[in-house]
Amino acid sequence: MYIKRIVLIVVLMGLLAAGIFAYLVYDALFAPNTRMEEEEAYVFIPTGAGFDEVCIRLEPFLEDMNTFKAVARKKHYAEHIKPGRYAVKKGMNNNEIVNSLRSRNLPVQVSFNNQETLSELAGRVATQLEADSLSLVRTLTDSLYLHKFGLNARSGIALYIPNTYEFFWNTSAPEFRERMHREYERFWNDTRQKEADSLGLSPLQVITLASVVQKETAKVSERPRVAGLYLNRLKKDMALQADPTVIYAIKEQTGNFDTIIKRVLFRDLVLDSPYNTYKYRGLPPGPITMPDISSIEAVLQPENHNYYYMVADVENFGFHKFAESLTRHNRNKVQYIRWINEQKIKR
Repeated sequence: MYIKRIVLIVVLMGLLAAGIFAYLVYDALFAPNTRMEEEEAYVFIPTGAGFDEVCIRLEPFLEDMNTFKAVARKKHYAEHIKPGRYAVKKGMNNNEIVNSLRSRNLPVQVSFNNQETLSELAGRVATQLEADSLSLVRTLTDSLYLHKFGLNARSGIALYIPNTYEFFWNTSAPEFRERMHREYERFWNDTRQKEADSLGLSPLQVITLASVVQKETAKVSERPRVAGLYLNRLKKDMALQADPTVIYAIKEQTGNFDTIIKRVLFRDLVLDSPYNTYKYRGLPPGPITMPDISSIEAVLQPENHNYYYMVADVENFGFHKFAESLTRHNRNKVQYIRWINEQKIKR
């Protein structure tokens, strides 16, 4: 009888221990283990990160780091860490957190537009992807790569069509470049290529002219008219005489693309630069900025008219007054010069 009682006690203690163990396992796996006010947060795991670094990045969002570590090791996550952007949601348990980190790399939205140089583009993209600006600059300005398309470090910006794209955060610089090349090929489909051919322009020339249109007017509705004007001048072998190209030439000469130039002076018009379209006829050797798709479309589908001249309209800011003759243009210009002098804009 005594022995039976001892056996019963041992069995009961074993069952109790097993129950406690099962509870602890269940609690570690399935009890909520987040501490956050927001419904969702994101953890960025860098390429090459070890388990300790993952834990450091997760620590602000977890109630109990020890139980997370135990579950992560049990599920062999510590040996199979993957870089990327992962969601941690309010109320998640350790099992869900580990599963998220193992297989749910979430993409990011990467946007860029209006950069004037590949270096500026690299800096913009580096704020949105893991790749740093230095690796992006080296990759985007690689001369051998650009040479395949007849481009160089100045004109290479033409390969990047501004938009919002979906990338994994851990995308490398070469992967970014290759993806953007595919987007470029997709953009220049048969329809757009035929439109460019009908104008006698290559894709690079279209984007170059679109960049001038982009800088000339911020009004999307006016861009086809401005594009038509410049195309008229090109057909007549007239110099484009576009102030934005002179501004670009000044920036390139000084090496300061951050400077703001509000007024082109007469002395600037003789600046010896292939981007100075007062001094040299035809298009500049490459884009002076990354044009919006609306500016590219404006060049491909320009307004048909007989305008050759334009000047800013001080009575309707943001728009221009257009003229078919130089005589009319000079009359329009008087009002603009008077206004700019009244504003005392020196540069």
